[in-house]
Amino acid sequence: MKNFTLSATQSQELLAVLKARFENNLNRHEGLDWLNVQSKLEANPNKLWILNEMEETGGEPDVVDFDEKNGAYLFFDCAAESPKGRRSLCYDALALASRKENKPKDSAINLANEWGVELLTEKQYHYLQQFGKFDNKTSSWIKTPDDIRKLGGALFCDYRYGKVFTYHNGAESYYSARAFRACLSV
Repeated sequence: MKNFTLSATQSQELLAVLKARFENNLNRHEGLDWLNVQSKLEANPNKLWILNEMEETGGEPDVVDFDEKNGAYLFFDCAAESPKGRRSLCYDALALASRKENKPKDSAINLANEWGVELLTEKQYHYLQQFGKFDNKTSSWIKTPDDIRKLGGALFCDYRYGKVFTYHNGAESYYSARAFRACLSV
C-alpha cells in the first residue's frame, strides 16, 4: 500500500467535496455526524489520500455505515455507474499474467491493494443498492471467494430490471463498462 499524503490545500478541497456529498445524501448515513467523520479523516492523512484516489477515478466516495465494533466509518464508491477511471481492468495479478495478448493496463485487485482498499463483497454490493440504483449501464467486479477464483473465475454485479444480479466471468476478462467499487474503513 502506498503511503502518500495530500497537501493542506488538497486536503481541505477534498474535505469540502466529501462534506457536500455527505450533506446531500443524508439517507446513506442517518444518525452520523460529519464533524466526527472529518475528525477521523484529519487524524488519518493516508486515508484522505486514498479517498482522493477514489474521487479522482470517478468513484464519488461517501460514508455508508459506521462499524461500532471497530469504531470505523465505511466509505463506498457511490457513483451512479462504475468508476470511469478504473474500467477495463481484469480481476487480479494472476489473470493479468495469464493474458498473452491485449493485456489490460492493470487488475482490480492490484489497484485496490496499491491504494489500501477492498473490493466490495457481494453482500456490500447489495447493501449499497438500498441507497440508489447503481450500475444500470455498467458492472463492477466484487470480491470473489477463493474456491471460485481457484477455478479461474471471478464475480461481478450490476443492477438491471429492478434487481441486483451476480454473474461470473473468466478473471482475465476486462470490459470498458466494468470497474470495481472500493470499500475503505476509516
